[in-house]
Amino acid sequence: MILKTKGTALNVDSFIVGKITINFPVKDHILILTVENGIKTDELSSVKAILTNLPIENLGIYNIPIVHSIKVLDHLKDEDIVVVNTNGVVNTLYREQSTHNFLFLTERCNSNCLMCSQPPKDHDDTQYFYEVNSVLIPLIPKESCESIGITGGEPTLLGDYFYSLIEKLKSNLPNTFVQCLTNGRTFAWPETAEKLHTIDHKGLLLAIPLYSDIAEIHDYVVQAKGAFHETVNGIYNLARYNQRIEIRIVLHKITIPRLQKLAEFIFKNMPFVEHIALMGLEMEGYTPFNIDKLWIDPYDYQEQLKETVLFLNDFGMNVSIYNIPLCLLPEELWCFSQKSISDWKNIYFDACNSCDKLEECGGMFKSSVKKHSDYIKPFSKVIEI
Repeated sequence: MILKTKGTALNVDSFIVGKITINFPVKDHILILTVENGIKTDELSSVKAILTNLPIENLGIYNIPIVHSIKVLDHLKDEDIVVVNTNGVVNTLYREQSTHNFLFLTERCNSNCLMCSQPPKDHDDTQYFYEVNSVLIPLIPKESCESIGITGGEPTLLGDYFYSLIEKLKSNLPNTFVQCLTNGRTFAWPETAEKLHTIDHKGLLLAIPLYSDIAEIHDYVVQAKGAFHETVNGIYNLARYNQRIEIRIVLHKITIPRLQKLAEFIFKNMPFVEHIALMGLEMEGYTPFNIDKLWIDPYDYQEQLKETVLFLNDFGMNVSIYNIPLCLLPEELWCFSQKSISDWKNIYFDACNSCDKLEECGGMFKSSVKKHSDYIKPFSKVIEI
C-alpha cells in the first residue's frame, strides 16, 4: 500500500484537495484519466484536476490543472481524497475503504525520540497542513467514518490552528471517534487544557507516551530535558477537565527493566486514564540508527510483559498489547492483543500463511523485514487421531 505518487504538474498553482473519481461525470472531483475511460473534453469544465499516467502530448488538454506521466495510480479508488501539490506530488489523505485514516498536522516536534518512526523536520509547515486539513475534513463522509487519527510530528505545535481543527472535526464528524497522538507536553500550561475543554469534543482521545516512572529515563528516551514533568503535568491538567486519555509505552531495552514499576506508577497516580497500550517497536525512522540502545527480542521480555499486563488488568485498568504477533506472546496474553498496525504498513511473513492463528494475529510492521524476532513461527493445527 502506498500513500504518495508523483508526476509532472501543469497549471497547478496551489494545492488542490478533492475526491477521486475514475468515471464520468466528474463535477467537483479529481479525475483519474486513462486510455480505458477515454477523454471527454466536453465534461471537463467542472473538474478540479486531472491525474493521468498518459504523457501530456497525448491529451490535448492544457487549460486544466493536471498531473501527467504518473507511474503509479492503481492505489487510488473512487471517493478517496487526495491533495495535488504544485510539484506534482499526490498525497492520499483519506481512503474510503480503509479504517486506518489519519490527519497529518505537522512534521515538527518538540521531542526527538530515540525510536521515532517519523523523524521531525525543523521547518514551519503550519499554514500548509492547516489549510489542507481544513479543506479535507468537510469532505470526509460522516456516515461511514467511524474513527480517524491525528498525528505528526507534534500536532499541538499548530497552536490555535490545532484547536480550530478539533472544532472542525466536532462540527463535521460529530459521531467519529478521534484519536490524537501527542506527547502531552503542551498541556503542562493549564490554559491549553482549558482551551481544549471549551471545545468539548466527547469523541476525542489523547494518546500520550510515558516511558518510565523516573524522569531522567523518560527524558533520555524522548531526548528532551524536562519532558517527563511537562508530560505528567499535562496529563493532570487534562484530567481536571475529564479529557479522555490513553497512555502509550513503547517496549524496548530502555523501557523494559522498569516496566512493572511504571505500571504501578500509572495505577497509583493516573487511575483516571481510559486505556494503556503496550507497544512493540517499529523498525523505522530513528530506530535502526539506535538499534543497539533499543533492541531486545520480544520473546525475551514476555515475563515482564505478562506481569505488567496482568497487574494492570487485576486492578481494573484497561490494557492492550499492540504490534506483537501472537506467536511471541504467552497464551494468557492473547486476549489483550489488538490488530493495531495500520493496513498500509502491515505485513505477514510467508511462513505465517500456514498459521492456524493468522486471522486473529495482528502481524508485523513492514519494516520488520529489517530486524525481527528469531521466534516468529506459525501455529499448526493439532490433528486428532
